[in-house]
Amino acid sequence: MKELVKLADIPRSTYYVLVKRMNQPDPDSDLKAEIKSIYEEHEGRYGYRRIRDELANRGQKVNHKKVQRIMKELGLKCLVRMKKYKSYKGTVGKIAPNHLDRQFTADAPNQKWVTDITEFKLFGEKLYLSPVLDLFNGEIITYTIGSRPTYSLVSEMLEKALERLPEEHNLLMHSDQGWHYQMKQYRHALQERGIKQSMSRKGNCYDNSVMENFFGIMKSEFLYFKEFESVEHFKQELKKYMEYYNTKRMKAKFKMSPVQYRTHFEQAA
Repeated sequence: MKELVKLADIPRSTYYVLVKRMNQPDPDSDLKAEIKSIYEEHEGRYGYRRIRDELANRGQKVNHKKVQRIMKELGLKCLVRMKKYKSYKGTVGKIAPNHLDRQFTADAPNQKWVTDITEFKLFGEKLYLSPVLDLFNGEIITYTIGSRPTYSLVSEMLEKALERLPEEHNLLMHSDQGWHYQMKQYRHALQERGIKQSMSRKGNCYDNSVMENFFGIMKSEFLYFKEFESVEHFKQELKKYMEYYNTKRMKAKFKMSPVQYRTHFEQAA
């Protein structure tokens, strides 16, 4: 060994320091296991900042640079990459004013809901997803999915959403100018429940950017992320993902999931 140290031109003191370190237990072994557990629990969707926030929620305050270094050592990398979403905007029918006016925050649940429809292809079929999102906490109130963008896709979504709306409310419902939202039946359903209707300006996706952002996240974290055996299997997994998104996926703004944030608000009220 003396000859090897001499050949490597390493001071004897350095060699013994390295040997001593090798024989010591890893002080970060528990932290590494916790980081790996969080990463696997969220199927690679979390980067080092969200893992840092989740550790904080569990009572462990760790610098984000340390989390980043450990993830690099463990070969853990966030697998999600955002993809742009482009949607078609309808232009016919009766248009409501843009009452939301890009005011994407709310002080309490059920003050501002946004909705839209996204289209994607799977197994050679077109599928259409119609969700409702609460701007208070980013929670998906409900959704419908179908193989055709018929009015029933939206009417059933609205019916399910209104089941969760309290009798006493001051709700504003925002959408784009799609023909579904211009239908007399849709406008009447809102009026009957005392809901104020709002629409984006023509061809302006930024007026409903929160909904657009959700579609981008859903496609990146779910549609492009997992493999499906059939359309039916996709629908089953979508249901699981929506549950995950609402109850477990941390929103960076709140440091907790949408449902956790709403529950915290309701308990404090």
